[in-house]
Amino acid sequence: MTNAPEVDYSDIQGLVRFGYGKLTEAAFVLLSIRDARAAREWLSTAPISAAVKLNQAPLTALQVAFTREGLQAMQVPEAVLAGFSAEFLTGMAGDEGRSRRLGDVGANAPNNWKWGATERVPHLMVMAYARENELDSWLQTIRGAQWDAAFEVIDSLPTSNLYGVEPFGFTDGVSQPALAWNEAPQASGDQLEYRNRTALGEFLLGYVNEYGKYTDRPLLPASDRSAAMLPVAEDSPGMRDLGRNGAYVVFRQLQQDVRGFWRFLNQQSGGDASARMSLAASMVGRTQKGDPLVPMSGQAIDGVDPEEAPQNQFTYDLDQSGVRCPFGAHVRRTNPRNADLPLGSNGEVSKLVHTLGFGESGYRDDVMASTRFHRLLRRGREYGPGLSVEQAIDANSPDNAEHGIHFITINANISRQFEFVQNSWVMSTKFNGLTEESDPLLGNREPVAGCPLTNAFSLPQQDGLRKRIIGLPQFVTVRGGAYFFLPGISALRYLSCLGG
Repeated sequence: MTNAPEVDYSDIQGLVRFGYGKLTEAAFVLLSIRDARAAREWLSTAPISAAVKLNQAPLTALQVAFTREGLQAMQVPEAVLAGFSAEFLTGMAGDEGRSRRLGDVGANAPNNWKWGATERVPHLMVMAYARENELDSWLQTIRGAQWDAAFEVIDSLPTSNLYGVEPFGFTDGVSQPALAWNEAPQASGDQLEYRNRTALGEFLLGYVNEYGKYTDRPLLPASDRSAAMLPVAEDSPGMRDLGRNGAYVVFRQLQQDVRGFWRFLNQQSGGDASARMSLAASMVGRTQKGDPLVPMSGQAIDGVDPEEAPQNQFTYDLDQSGVRCPFGAHVRRTNPRNADLPLGSNGEVSKLVHTLGFGESGYRDDVMASTRFHRLLRRGREYGPGLSVEQAIDANSPDNAEHGIHFITINANISRQFEFVQNSWVMSTKFNGLTEESDPLLGNREPVAGCPLTNAFSLPQQDGLRKRIIGLPQFVTVRGGAYFFLPGISALRYLSCLGG
């Protein structure tokens, strides 16, 4: 049996462990490197925040992440770079095939982005967090003596404190996986019940993942003197692990058409406020307050504390028809809360029946991948001012501001986690047996091969029929994005010592 991981929190950037929710101000500064030597000097003294719990909540925090282009600019050897994942090396906007799979076509296409494509791919991102009214002074402190010589600012992305609510007006960040920080990985084999506790190696490189394996990452020979400060690779004792305690960060700037969203729902509901809110909840998959649309589970869910997170204490086991929460609802798409095997007709899993192919199966059986291999650890922030439903609907209410979310998710495997969820669950018109509809919030409504329509949304009814809404416009548009590597603290020291 695999032992519990030995975690050195002082070697992990704090964003992996903390969301920094009490630091209500934040800015994400996108930089290109002018001078590698000056950049290394800045990095060597930058006050990076680690994942160690403090007696008092910090007043500020700083995190730093690099793109592949940034690691090259820091003069990381090509042989070391080759150890990173293909997705990271290619980049979010690196090829048309990836853009198509991610839904980055039409209005979402990279050639329409403000940053992240062509000549505006950042080398690194400085993530600054602070208490209210402290951000400006913190940014000045971060800059230090070498900043101007080292970097050119591509953009500085501001954020807003909407008090836990995203721009459409729904409580955000309710559901997060529980990381098994100090627990031995689950025994291998099929998991017959949904669980929220997830192996540390799903989010941090250098640890065992849900498959009981280590995700590929850059390893350097222990004999390489430049790697002496790096931890030893658990699965390769003769190697030093550049990836350990690091993670990949997916960052996407998502502009939300708040007016368009609520005006469309208002038109569909004939101006009835109750019907409008009910339809909105069905599309999101939760009420505005964050409550699930299905009953709370009476059984314990591993990784969910029903007292601390009661809104996360549910599965869809008792809503197999999708009447309470539609199959295509946003939160049901992004986390179907299923196990490794589909439910039988009596609500229990029969491993033998499904393994041998006996028994009658519903058309939705076996079309869903297991949730536990595709979890995302979200750390996003909103931007732009808040806009109430009434303001959004009122044609006379002024609104010239841009609203949206800086979508940030942490993964150890970009392809199996973020890209799978985005392609197979969010953008797919075949999700869970559906046709002609993608995610009601994030879908781009562009035609795909074999499916000219992607702008529908289905509401299953008690009688087995379904109500179908046609003509959903695009509510969310990608304005920029990139894949970053969030190094461990020792890996940051390695980067700061290169070229010396």
